[in-house]
Amino acid sequence: MKYILLFSFLLTGLVTVAQNDKTTSTIIGLILDSTTQKPVVGATIEIAATNINTNVEYRGNAISDLNGKFTVKNIPAINKPQITITAIGYNPQVIQSINTSTGNQTTKDIGIIHLSQHTNTLSTVVVTASAPPAMQFGIDRKIFNVEQNITAQGGTAVDVMKNIPSLTVDVDGNVQMRNSSPQILIDGRPTILTLDQIPADDIERVELITNPSAKYDASSAGGIINIVLKKNKRIGLNGIASVGVGTPSVLSGNINLNLREEKFNLFASGNYNKSGGTTKEETYRINKDNDIPTSYFNQTTDNDRNRRFTAVRFGLDYFINDKNTISFTQGFHNGHFGNNETQNQQYLDASNMLEYTGYRVTNGLGTFSRASSRLSFERQLNNNDPGNKLTADVTYNKGSNTDDDFIVNDFNNPDGSIYAPQSKVRDAGSGDNYQVTAQVDYSNKINDNKRIEFGVRSFYNNNMSHFATYSVDEANNETKLPLSNNYKYTETNNAGYFNYANKWKSITYQVGLRIEFSNFNGTLIDSNYHFGYSYPKGFKNLGYALFPSFFITQPLNENTDIQFNYSKRTRRPRFWEVNPFVDISDPLNIEKGNPGLKPEYTNSFELNYFNRFKNNSGSFLGVIYFKNNVGDVTEYSDTIPPDLYEQLHNASISPDAILSTFINAGYTNSIGTEFTLTKKLGTQLDLTYNLDLQYRTTKANVSGIDLSNHGFNLDTKLIGNYKITTATNSILNNLSLQLTANYEGGEVTPQGRNKPQFVSDFALRKEFLKKKAASVSLSVNDIFNSRKFGNIYDTETFYQNSYRRWSVRTFRITFTYKFGDNDFDLFKKKDNNNQENQMDQGQYNG
Repeated sequence: MKYILLFSFLLTGLVTVAQNDKTTSTIIGLILDSTTQKPVVGATIEIAATNINTNVEYRGNAISDLNGKFTVKNIPAINKPQITITAIGYNPQVIQSINTSTGNQTTKDIGIIHLSQHTNTLSTVVVTASAPPAMQFGIDRKIFNVEQNITAQGGTAVDVMKNIPSLTVDVDGNVQMRNSSPQILIDGRPTILTLDQIPADDIERVELITNPSAKYDASSAGGIINIVLKKNKRIGLNGIASVGVGTPSVLSGNINLNLREEKFNLFASGNYNKSGGTTKEETYRINKDNDIPTSYFNQTTDNDRNRRFTAVRFGLDYFINDKNTISFTQGFHNGHFGNNETQNQQYLDASNMLEYTGYRVTNGLGTFSRASSRLSFERQLNNNDPGNKLTADVTYNKGSNTDDDFIVNDFNNPDGSIYAPQSKVRDAGSGDNYQVTAQVDYSNKINDNKRIEFGVRSFYNNNMSHFATYSVDEANNETKLPLSNNYKYTETNNAGYFNYANKWKSITYQVGLRIEFSNFNGTLIDSNYHFGYSYPKGFKNLGYALFPSFFITQPLNENTDIQFNYSKRTRRPRFWEVNPFVDISDPLNIEKGNPGLKPEYTNSFELNYFNRFKNNSGSFLGVIYFKNNVGDVTEYSDTIPPDLYEQLHNASISPDAILSTFINAGYTNSIGTEFTLTKKLGTQLDLTYNLDLQYRTTKANVSGIDLSNHGFNLDTKLIGNYKITTATNSILNNLSLQLTANYEGGEVTPQGRNKPQFVSDFALRKEFLKKKAASVSLSVNDIFNSRKFGNIYDTETFYQNSYRRWSVRTFRITFTYKFGDNDFDLFKKKDNNNQENQMDQGQYNG
């Protein structure tokens, strides 16, 4: 509540300031199409005259907004200025009858100005608006246009990420950028949603920031993925609706609506997504003693999964005036998922002879509920540069979840007789959490070369979880097991930053500094055991709170730039990495957090070469990068300790189970090069190719055991888009095809390596009806059913070769329809003639 009160006070002050602008004189007006009477958007208004006091020539300009209105402020005392209005496709108009030098009136309304369209258009020329390219490059980011990604239609954000260069997605939907875990943002702010909870049809674009500046949260050592959701501001009512069906058990529906009228912009969307399928996992292990096999273990798992997600999002922009906007956005996400898992186990002796078998059945059910609210204020400081602005917002995220599993274990001798009594285990879990983020940012372009940015941010996260595990006997009596766990934690982060950008000769540069104070407090409620961290602790460790960055860019010519940048970042341990709770969902591969973990710190360097090809035919980005991760948070696995095995014996845990936890490695260094090429071949084929070559060195030591490792890995991705356009009404006209192929090479880990994998997706889309309002798309995700994650552990005590997958090959057909009505009127405006009469009488207020 204190964050909301603070933000409300700040917002009230900002609005008050916004309403008290004092200008010498202001000219306002409205520009309409003389034929359709619709607003002319983007018209240029130029004012030229001589100051009556100084005889100095004055020039001012403005651009008409989405309602056709314009405002020119700060006009000195001038006699009868010449006002010139121009717009693409219209005849220019000049007005010379306005006097701003007399009387006490500070605002002059020149009324409605009608522009007539050009009459010398060529009937043989067809002008169409081109869609933005699939990939664009900014000074510090790559921007991916999701509308061009037809393989993801009807899916989730996971499907979107699979088809973006520089990104890889594992079987659990976790995304990596250059083999590091990036921070996920939605509209520039933290989120509690996972990628599979975000509908692909709600996403407008995805921004990849590989080396963030001081403006961004320091806990982004792996980079930032910013997901920008759809919200257009076109005049009238506009929308897009889609429905999709497929196999296995695929069903989706989505609708996005937007209404823009006068001072209001309203938007809303709803989404339903259902999917299923049976996945498979395999594990083969050799237990060793001094490199001599002592036993063998084989395991295969089939999991029949089903998921149902719903999402609703709506909001409002209120345009106070041409400079100040207040926005509110609300989202609700709910989900239901279940799994019916069967697991076959083989236990073999040192001679590889079968000793006994295990059969495990798990029925699981889970739910989640998420809500997100955001209140924002934006003030434009300069009409000529939209980047000059002051923004303030507060975001509140709240969520809850439940997880319930019932597990039955049977063990038999090779002849089928009972080896051990049947065991039953029931798990019951629930959780609640909420987050509050308050942020204020200021950006001001002082002149053509100089810009300053600064801001403050406060983040608070509160999480509570309850988990109970029960052993169930033959009479269905339950005994609570020691690994039951109730915990809570709070996380706070307060930060401020400053960026300064300028130009020296032909070189542009930006330097910045961010300071952050973070605190994590966790408690195991039943035992009152506390864990966590606080950085920095006192002024002696102030360096842990400072995060500098700098960018230097040198243009080689008008199409080529070279840039060097550096930033210091951190990655704070996630709660499951520090929570000492034991996860037994797989009885042979259990997991436990390490409460002694500390944050890792990253020094990241990049050298970028960017070349834009002539005639907008493509671009090339080459990067050489180096990352030094100090205290790298790394997974570590070993056989289960005897004391922990005794605690878990009633849960049917094998004495040969592998326990995975997390450690702080000494360091991990990554040096690599990345190439991204976009090329337009002819008028119909677009190609995007990405290649990442990396050499990785890890230095780690646990209890005197050297876990250091090094190796080379390669990731490459090709995305091809082909669109057929003909002058005839052929059935092939406006048919688009997309093919994505991705190869991920094996990556070294402290105790082994990940196995390589190849994945390919295909889709086609046919657009039809007037203005291509409708389309039908057919997509095949994972053509060869090869999307699976495998790894190899090779240690002194065991060798393990395994793979697992979370999704299966899917076929989906989706129908999409776009609609809009620029004349839609929610507020019953007066007719144009009456409005025009009021304008002529000076009654229009702009």
